[in-house]
Amino acid sequence: MSADGPQRTLMRSIISSSLRFRYLVVAAAVGIMLLGITSLPRIHVDVFPEFAPPRVLIQTACVGLSTSDVEQLVTVPLEASLNGIQGLDDMRSKSVPQLSSIELLFKPGTDQLRARQLVQERIAIVSPSLPTWAAPPVMLAPVSATGRAMQIGMTSRSHSLIEMSMTAYWTIRARLLRVPGVANVAIWNERLQLMAVQAEPSKMAARDVSLGQVMEATSDAVDSGLLKFSTGAVIGTGGTVETPNQRIGIRNVLPIVTPADMAKVPVTSTRAGPVRLGDVAVTGEVHQPLIGDAVIDGQPGLLLVVEKLPWANSIQMTAGVEQAIKDLQPGLPGVVFDTKVFQQANFVKLAIANLTQAMLLGFILVVVILALFLFEWRVALVSLITIPLSLVATILVLYWRGATINTMTLAGLVIALGAVVDDAIIDVENITRRLREERLSGGHRSTAQVILSACLEVRSPIVYATLILVAVLIPVFLLAGLTGAFFRPLALAYTLAIAASMVVALTVTPALSLLLLRGVPIERRKSPLVTWLQRAYTAALSRIVIRPVAVYAVFAAVTILGAVVYPMLGQSLFPGFKEHDFLIHWVSPPGTSSAEMERSTTKISKELLAIPGVQSAGAHIGQALLGE
Repeated sequence: MSADGPQRTLMRSIISSSLRFRYLVVAAAVGIMLLGITSLPRIHVDVFPEFAPPRVLIQTACVGLSTSDVEQLVTVPLEASLNGIQGLDDMRSKSVPQLSSIELLFKPGTDQLRARQLVQERIAIVSPSLPTWAAPPVMLAPVSATGRAMQIGMTSRSHSLIEMSMTAYWTIRARLLRVPGVANVAIWNERLQLMAVQAEPSKMAARDVSLGQVMEATSDAVDSGLLKFSTGAVIGTGGTVETPNQRIGIRNVLPIVTPADMAKVPVTSTRAGPVRLGDVAVTGEVHQPLIGDAVIDGQPGLLLVVEKLPWANSIQMTAGVEQAIKDLQPGLPGVVFDTKVFQQANFVKLAIANLTQAMLLGFILVVVILALFLFEWRVALVSLITIPLSLVATILVLYWRGATINTMTLAGLVIALGAVVDDAIIDVENITRRLREERLSGGHRSTAQVILSACLEVRSPIVYATLILVAVLIPVFLLAGLTGAFFRPLALAYTLAIAASMVVALTVTPALSLLLLRGVPIERRKSPLVTWLQRAYTAALSRIVIRPVAVYAVFAAVTILGAVVYPMLGQSLFPGFKEHDFLIHWVSPPGTSSAEMERSTTKISKELLAIPGVQSAGAHIGQALLGE
């Protein structure tokens, strides 16, 4: 038996079975096509593959603490507690005024949910030792590598920023977090409504009142003495009243609703009467110290940054967020939303539209080429069925694996399209040629036997070529880091596409050929275009063979020209994406005030909006609470 005996025997068995059960094979192909088409809307679509390693981000708000205090009292203890977690690869931290941020990077392949569980256990251990001024550490939701999926501008001429902030936090953010795929909604320029008591030292000294008395009176008035800086003299206000046959619960309703109510709270008593907060302090409604700001279309507003989960579908999530905003709009008169500040889904839609256009044009060209060269509509129909079947089968396998359709996956499919088309044409063309020769020579073999021998004739070398292509891609699957994360999906899509094409060529192509070509007269003349091309090629080749020196000279000139042009070509890991969004980073000198940053950003936004073609401009400054 020859070296290729087992392989040829296996192919013969597969093709023979496909011919014998041709109706079943065609029915299975139709089922795969329908299943793939119906599964397309459910496939996760994204811009890039998940190239970032599993990570966990922890933020701790530290109101009133400086950078050095945040570092020493919060960041360092947290880092010491988080060190040594199983699978931890790297730990990075940032300490800024009033905020500690720690990023934990885990080794590739680490179960993200398991890692988050281990981190949460360590945080629970160290939290009691943190300063009382620091809020409990918060572990942010897992976010995709391209986390920022949408940016929504929120402005109003009839509502203050504090009113919009409270609405955004309690209503809009809570609603958007229920949209499938949304991981977090960070609010820039968020101004949480607070009731403030600003002590006046001169009035306190005139009435012999200390700052501690003012703080304790304020705390006991609004929080039953449970604020961290209170002495805790009063522990709760609840209780019950017992009657012979009933227990009635007591619920304390604080009478302090407005700053005017707060001003009436007594601090101490003197002979002249009680000293109230309004006598020694100014009460009013303010917002917390800002660490971030936002400018929407040249005016102050809120910027809602919607971050997505790693497994989210960008297009479906964007549609869900837009629908949620549309549902909320009637209940928010006077508030204007701009959901077009930034949408990652726009790039995905553009990429899909470009791919659809390219595939449609390619399909039309394939139809034209098949009609001109094969000169038989049944033969062309077999090729036109097997080409989309191979691609749909590939996408279906990716869907079953939970993979994401992104630019690299689409690139792999586009690269494999040449091999898919070649597989679809070469078999059916050889089948047609052998059937024509068999019938013209008066042979007595059946159509199935001719198809079997024709398929085996071309499949053996093609199988070896396919195996060589797959072997060439093995190093790509072993790449690590950013390069591996980007090119592994491309290699996987390419490998699956040519594998699916080979399976279709071994099963569906023979079955369809037998169904469509049995008993059909295909002995008529060849394609006129093929006949003309053969004569032209024969004449050109006869002239070239007798003048080899000229051919070598042309080849050398082209090679030298390519070597000269090569250094001028751009080289980059990523292709040049034609996005409609333009991102600008502005870095101001250290110590620049928030007011100056807002003024300059507002001015720049207005100038950008004056440029023809610019539709919207959303800008954010600094940091958002619980945001990336």
